[in-house]
Amino acid sequence: MITALSFGVPPDLERWLTGSGLEIVLYILGGMLIARLISYLGSRITDRIDSNYQHSDALVRSEAAKHRHALAQVITWVAVTIVYVLVTIEVLRRFGFAVTSLVAPATVLGAALGFGAQRVVQDILAGFFIITERQYGFGDTVQIAVNGSAEDAEGTVEDVTLRVTRVRSVDGEVITVPNGQIVKAINLSKDWARAVVDVPVPSIADLNRVNEILRTVGRAAFDDERLRPLLLDEPTVMGVESIEVDVVNVRLVARTLPGKQFQVGRELRVRVAAALQPEGISVSPDVSTAGVAPDGASRDREGEL
Repeated sequence: MITALSFGVPPDLERWLTGSGLEIVLYILGGMLIARLISYLGSRITDRIDSNYQHSDALVRSEAAKHRHALAQVITWVAVTIVYVLVTIEVLRRFGFAVTSLVAPATVLGAALGFGAQRVVQDILAGFFIITERQYGFGDTVQIAVNGSAEDAEGTVEDVTLRVTRVRSVDGEVITVPNGQIVKAINLSKDWARAVVDVPVPSIADLNRVNEILRTVGRAAFDDERLRPLLLDEPTVMGVESIEVDVVNVRLVARTLPGKQFQVGRELRVRVAAALQPEGISVSPDVSTAGVAPDGASRDREGEL
């Protein structure tokens, strides 16, 4: 009969290998398999949420769908973390470490590491409130002001966890922002949005005629079968927004579906330029579109989506 002694393995080591050592291997393999299973189920859930949107007639994601997608990502991340923590505790026990005896040293170590880990805790708490308050979710177009950064993170939200938010910019770059470093988050695609087109015309132009042309453009856009689904109501001429030395800015606004303000703004700019040209009214090259969030804050989005 072949025994461990035949290979020079001491009996104590053999007992450990067939006992605690085997359990350690099984715990590690089991933990990895469970974590992979949780990740797989989480991805299936998010894929199903995305599939329901893609196969529906909706032009934009609903707020509930975006929240469910973000919540599924967070729950998956938390569940995987719990599995790894539990496996680590069991492995330490098999190595002979008494978990209860580590409470006191862990308290001291936790206090020492607390100063270094406070940023991680801050990130997790901030992420918790982002998810529960539904500030933004998967697929939202956001502008995030980051503490210590001169430039804002702008783009479409691709991933939200308790610790970080990942945003893909219009240039295709993936920006990872720790949730605890977010100073201000502007959601440009929540509930509804507004396309704001400022039309600079010469100061000598007939403003009444300009307003009439812009109203005609708004009515034509609202009646267009291609643009009508993106508009919540007929575009409105707000009138003169500002007066400069030789230019008067006339504002045209349109309420749109969330995230569609840039597409509508581009279309309105083309229609405005085409409508003013036959009337002999030249338009300044810096016709701009401002994307306005539901809270009314606006900013120039010239050249963007």
